[in-house]
Amino acid sequence: MVIKLLKIPKEQPEQMEIRCHEITEEVKEIIAFVKTRQGRLTGTMEDRQFEVPLPDVCYIEAVDNKVFLYTVKQVYETKQKLYELEELLKDKFFLRVSKALLLNLMKVDSIKPALNGRFTAVLQSGEEIIISRKYVPALKAALKGGV
Repeated sequence: MVIKLLKIPKEQPEQMEIRCHEITEEVKEIIAFVKTRQGRLTGTMEDRQFEVPLPDVCYIEAVDNKVFLYTVKQVYETKQKLYELEELLKDKFFLRVSKALLLNLMKVDSIKPALNGRFTAVLQSGEEIIISRKYVPALKAALKGGV
């Protein structure tokens, strides 16, 4: 497969074109990956509103009836409910891993078993996230390509 990259002026819209003889699983995986890299969520921090790119979000957590977007450097509050975000992001490699947390699987460095059937996800930032026993089967399916 030949890959060509063309830098364009900022005034032109970015686009991606895939030319293939047939739509194979590999092509579908490339398309799915590109789609996961698109999109933004609105978050607030210190009474200011920000558009947070999806690839920057490590995880989303509900705490005391508030929902927060966690990036490597910042934490933003969002007005959306966790179940709304779960539905919105289900095709973008975000997976519910506990009652109060959605995890960006693209930010996971490794997964290791923990106590009582739970797992721990180690993020690229070094932070550790507990995956509840109830959500381990969904995680295993997602890691096998079932997201």
